[in-house]
Amino acid sequence: MTADTSPSRVHAPTPGAPSSDDLTDTAMPADQLAPAVATVPPVPPVPADPGTPVAATAGRRAPVKLILLLGAMSALGALTTDMYLPSLPEVVTDLAAGTASVQFTITATLIGGALGQLLIGPLSDRYGRRLPVLVGLVVHVVASLLCLLVADVAPLIVLRTIQGMGNAAAGVVAVAVIRDRLSGAEASAVLSRLMLVIGIAPLLAPTIGGIIASIWDWKMVFAALALYGVILFFIVARFLPESLPKELRSTSTRAVMGSYGVLLKDRQFVALALLPGLGMAALFAYVSGSPFVIREGYGLSEHQFSLLFAVNGIGLVLGAQVNAALVRRFAPIRIMRLALPIATFFAVVLLVVGVTGFGGLVGLCIPLWLMLAVNSLVPPNASALALTRHGERAGAAAAMIGCAQSGVAGLVAPLVGMLGGTAAAMSIVIVAAMLASLAVLAFGTPAYRRGGWTA
Repeated sequence: MTADTSPSRVHAPTPGAPSSDDLTDTAMPADQLAPAVATVPPVPPVPADPGTPVAATAGRRAPVKLILLLGAMSALGALTTDMYLPSLPEVVTDLAAGTASVQFTITATLIGGALGQLLIGPLSDRYGRRLPVLVGLVVHVVASLLCLLVADVAPLIVLRTIQGMGNAAAGVVAVAVIRDRLSGAEASAVLSRLMLVIGIAPLLAPTIGGIIASIWDWKMVFAALALYGVILFFIVARFLPESLPKELRSTSTRAVMGSYGVLLKDRQFVALALLPGLGMAALFAYVSGSPFVIREGYGLSEHQFSLLFAVNGIGLVLGAQVNAALVRRFAPIRIMRLALPIATFFAVVLLVVGVTGFGGLVGLCIPLWLMLAVNSLVPPNASALALTRHGERAGAAAAMIGCAQSGVAGLVAPLVGMLGGTAAAMSIVIVAAMLASLAVLAFGTPAYRRGGWTA
């Protein structure tokens, strides 16, 4: 069934027929925002006892311990990418491979994550949230250990793809658990708080990875990732509550696979799901290009590069926390309407600096930091609104959002190297991603239509 996409005003709804297209009122009940699906019952509130399954309504807050656990799960993918970044030039030398080929090991992880989320998301709707995470963590650990044995870039690419598929389970289930418990502005606020935990990964991972590589070599980074996976496995097994009761799970393979058909027919959901992916594309243009653009281009050491990477990570964390405060007062669609054009402006400034070289490294880093910080307001709001439309199939919805993030970012990541690996190349890719985001927001959502937001 296709969601109603006709625009309407939240403050004067038609009795009995609320429009799912109006995303502007943070107080609007989640069951009015989600499209009606005759074959799937709504999620009722149940006790929040950690020992029993829970499926909370929109007004409930997630416990801090649960947010930290979900953050540790979500950070697995970022750690897998960022701990490896400072060593990219050494990998090029050690494996006698080209820059683009080594950058593709990052892309492979993202593509694996996209494929894994498409598979795991619907399965988590059928078998619950815990089992897919545990299986995915085992896959991650095995793939990480096998990376220690590679002597060529081709098997490394394959193993990184498998590693990404394992990581996907932790990431997609973390988002689905949030939607099981919360919706709307509350979900957006929790997703922003989750970004604080996830933000620690880019702050610390390159430094940790650089230290490990300097003491041993770059392959030992994968030993550390395997150890993290083992620790996370036991923590999840012990502390992650099952948030999807058996009576609310999909009961057939046909229903599981049919979830994507319903989601793809919802034009506004697709637009909202694409926005985090395009934001991630801009981020990964920086992530994949910075070891060559910043470290080699400006002659930074591994330690200096790691510190600079951490400073930019602070921008991501601050932006996420500002958003968590803003969603208490303003509708998520309103925040995106303002944040995205501002972030695009900073991206254009970055392009000018990248092409002209004005200001050197400092001139490049200032608009880059501002763009990353402001753009970090978009993904949690877009994700929360997309999930609110399809809470009854949160696993599949979270999988599509995650697939868009990993898939789009994976396709974009090698472009910086293919375009020459320069500051101008990185800036061009970032500007293209931001302009695409602005177009999706403008034409795929009511953000810029009359009545599409309220003061």
